[in-house]
Order: sequence, then C-alpha cells, then structure tokens
Amino acid sequence: MKTRLALFDLDGTLTNTLESMTYSVNQTLKEMGLSQITKDQCRLFVGNGARVLMEKSLRAAGDPEGLRIEEGMEIYGRIFDENCTYHVTPYDGIVEMLENLKKKNIRLAVLSNKPDQQTVKVVHEIFGDTLFDYAQGQKEGIRRKPEPDGVYAIMDNMHVKKEECLYVGDSEVDIATGRNADLKTVGVLWGFRDRTTLETAGAVNLIEKPEDLLQFV
Repeated sequence: MKTRLALFDLDGTLTNTLESMTYSVNQTLKEMGLSQITKDQCRLFVGNGARVLMEKSLRAAGDPEGLRIEEGMEIYGRIFDENCTYHVTPYDGIVEMLENLKKKNIRLAVLSNKPDQQTVKVVHEIFGDTLFDYAQGQKEGIRRKPEPDGVYAIMDNMHVKKEECLYVGDSEVDIATGRNADLKTVGVLWGFRDRTTLETAGAVNLIEKPEDLLQFV
C-alpha cells in the first residue's frame, strides 16, 4: 500500500539537538550545585523523555538516589524552554529528503518524547510552517514512546491507516515504538545510537544517509 504519512522522531533523527540538551542539563545541574555531565553521557541518556534524562543526569552528577528529581524537573523545564533551539541544526540532507517526500504527496509528522511545547517550538523554528503537517511531543494522558499511543493519536488525527504509515527514528526506543505500533520502521545511523544498538533492538531496515529513506516509500 502506498505510503501516505512519514512519521519521524525528532532528536537524533531530524535534528542534532545534543548541544541544546547537554547545555540545558548542565545549566540545571549548576543551579542545583551539582557536577556537570559530558556530551557523551547526555547522548546515552536521551530518548526516553525529559524526566528519564534528568533522572540519569542527577545520578551521574551526585544525586544517586534521584531525591531531587522534582526540583530538577522544574529547573530543567524553565531552562530548556529558553534554550531548546540552542545550536540545533537539521542533519545534512534532511531538508532535501523531506522536500522529496512532499513532492511524492507524502504527509510529514513528528512524534517526540521531548515535551510537547518544546517539540512544536523546535519543529517550527528549524523547519518553518510548511514542511511538517503535524508535530507532537510528550503530552499528559498519552504514554511516551515506546508505547504506541502517540503514533495512534497522530494516525487518527491525520486519518491514516497503519499500512500507509512509515516510522523513522534513531534509537532503540524508536525501533520498539515502530514494532509496538506494527508499522514499517526505518532506523537511521547518523543519530544518537550505533548500528549494534539498533540491530540488538530488532531493527531490520537501517539507512546511513537521509536520501536512502526514499527507497522505503
């Protein structure tokens, strides 16, 4: 069946957001009087939403029990909202690939475990208003990835069947999301995880360059 919707993860798939997340986490930890994390640590901590990112960061920074998580989330929410587009850029070839999908009359959407407000803000500021048809982040009442709830909500909103949808992401969370939603899924190798991690998670379709995605639609 023809692909009518390409559904993308955001961080590590469309945009290199590692700089903005590392910066915001470290500004949060600094305000809390804790030590900093490295960019490589942040790379390993992302993918499961802001709360898991902060829980892992707090443990690495001197709060092993995560006792200050609520304080950390409050500070991180404020700092990240101000800095969510800090040094954020699309990966090379992403915009061209998205434009080629649009030429094929394929609609484009984003589903992220990043908070909804920041997800929409990043998509709007980095890609403008015309490329993506819909963007959704983590919302109250919708379980985060790898649960399929967000995928189903977007498909319902856009009146698309699962057989018409392609899911694209860079992490083991994304591979599981695609599997749980029973979608054709493609893993990308330019993001936050390596080939071994994705293959261990069960990835079958892997691509090294954005333009390679066109063979799956």
